[in-house]
Amino acid sequence: MNQLQTNYLGLTLASPVVASASPLSKKVETVKALEAAGVGAVVLYSLFEEQITHESLELDHYLSYGTESTPEAATYLPDHGLYSLGGEKYLEHIKRLKDAVQVPIIGSLNGVTSGGWIEWAQKIEAAGADALELNIYYLADDPARSSAEIEETYLQLIRDVAGSIHIPLAVKLSPFLTSVANFAQRTAEAGAQGIVLFNRFYQPDLDIENLEVVPNLQLSTSAELRLPLRWIALLHGRVEVDFALTTGVHTAEDVLKAMMAGAKVTMLASELLQKGPQRVRELNDELLAWMNSHDYESIEQMQGSMSDQSLGRSQGLRRANYIDTLNTYTDMP
Repeated sequence: MNQLQTNYLGLTLASPVVASASPLSKKVETVKALEAAGVGAVVLYSLFEEQITHESLELDHYLSYGTESTPEAATYLPDHGLYSLGGEKYLEHIKRLKDAVQVPIIGSLNGVTSGGWIEWAQKIEAAGADALELNIYYLADDPARSSAEIEETYLQLIRDVAGSIHIPLAVKLSPFLTSVANFAQRTAEAGAQGIVLFNRFYQPDLDIENLEVVPNLQLSTSAELRLPLRWIALLHGRVEVDFALTTGVHTAEDVLKAMMAGAKVTMLASELLQKGPQRVRELNDELLAWMNSHDYESIEQMQGSMSDQSLGRSQGLRRANYIDTLNTYTDMP
């Protein structure tokens, strides 16, 4: 019996340690190394809505160039709106991975509008992906758009994608929602079989000397585990989906906490980027050592054991925890 076995999105995984969307999945050799180290599944790097749209507009420019003098030139290719330049490479990569490894491959789409994403979700399925993760990223910076309007846009996208494919769909949510619990429930009702908590946004920085906005990638730490840990513990057993915990997973203890909160898998990027695919083997070994020393026969045995449902709606997961935490602080001498 594989003590580390878990089930996520209807897939049987050899370990709850999953490689989340990152540059690690861009090379077949690296994915093979992750599989050899015992990873449960690999989420591919994301195919971005802006990437495809930009390429579509670029192609449209060249197709329409000179059409005033030769109108029929525009009819050589159909107007599909979203063309398949970088996207085709993504599909080819899925096919190469499926030929090279046995570990489940989860495709990833990053966008907020339905548009051509239905077509691309279907193409990812046809390429052989075992499941699809929909990463909803939208910066709500328009004061005229209400939260209800934005959330309905998200839900319509989920409905459209879920209704267009036959492979399982997971949705990666942002923590910046008015009601995480309510939106998680509606996400499940819209057709998602899994929810990934949470999307980790990379915030830009300001260069005050050159007056420029600059990207600034900072990898996560275990301190960031607490936010998704709390919400999965609160939602486990109340929203009928498989939960994946991402952000802040670096150690075997982090993985164990996630399992006890109610997650089916943990997703890692920063830790693997820093230490390489072999870190998966180390984590699996550490998980097994802890489980054997604490008489756990399986990962599934501990899943949800410290959820809000199991603890009897613990106040420690709610506002009382905030008050107690403040009371533990003592003034500096």
